[in-house]
Amino acid sequence: MAWIQTVSAEADEQVRLAIAAQKALYPNEYDDPVHPTGDGTSCIVASHSLIPAALHHAFATFGVLMSSELPLSRQQHEMIATMVSVTNRCHY
Repeated sequence: MAWIQTVSAEADEQVRLAIAAQKALYPNEYDDPVHPTGDGTSCIVASHSLIPAALHHAFATFGVLMSSELPLSRQQHEMIATMVSVTNRCHY
């Protein structure tokens, strides 16, 4: 696995705020990361920590697309996200 430099949310206020902002958009089921880092974020989120604004926007997109205010059901959102991950051969 590749090594990517990261910035801890505990050490950088901009990173902490970006993570908190994008996390607020996600359903509660996403609160516990599958692959947590030492500061409690997920590895995939931490890999974006060198550019906090990009971190926020990259992950906020998915959060907004999962909104319960959209006409699709939560199950349909998850099915689409799963199929995109399978198509892209993502293991997470």
